[in-house]
Amino acid sequence: MKLYLASANPGKVREFREAAQARGILLEAVPGIQPLPPCVEDGPTFEANARKKALHYSAFTSGLVFADDSGISVEALGGAPGVRSARFAGPEADDAANNQKLLAELRHVEAASVARAGVLPNRAAHYLCVIVLAQEGRVLTTVEGRADGTIIDTPRGSGGFGYDPYFFFPPLGKTFAEITPEEKFTVSHRGAAFRKLLDYLAKTKNH
Repeated sequence: MKLYLASANPGKVREFREAAQARGILLEAVPGIQPLPPCVEDGPTFEANARKKALHYSAFTSGLVFADDSGISVEALGGAPGVRSARFAGPEADDAANNQKLLAELRHVEAASVARAGVLPNRAAHYLCVIVLAQEGRVLTTVEGRADGTIIDTPRGSGGFGYDPYFFFPPLGKTFAEITPEEKFTVSHRGAAFRKLLDYLAKTKNH
């Protein structure tokens, strides 16, 4: 079985490919994805964006195409950044700018909470990933994965990307930036969602 990823990101392709190979599935980026017209990710939810990408790129091949969308939500910020995780500090924002804005907003909320009620709000946060599988313009299934943690003030680790240096994962006692890519995929939201997709493919293959 062959599976196509609706992304040209080599790191993401490699991450998914290794997990797929363990199940005997070949995984590649959608053929010739670089020159294809891009999909505008303007959906209001992770699922909406993943669905848009999967349907968009599945029109260019007859094979199975999946797309993912993910981000982080912080309880004290009412679920923000959420679907705006990659552009929290603006359309051209980088990871550093997004993290600075996250911490600034969290400290602002904490200061207000202390002044109002004398207590600090919960720093609980979770990563969420939604994967949509499509074929020739038709959605076949939707799965999601979640990883729960807390936001810390000082970054730890040099790996990962996005908010990983500030996302502390209690079961391992480390941030997502302190663990190896392989270890992260076994516990991350993206890894959890992808394993559900592979389980779905295994069941449909046997029927």
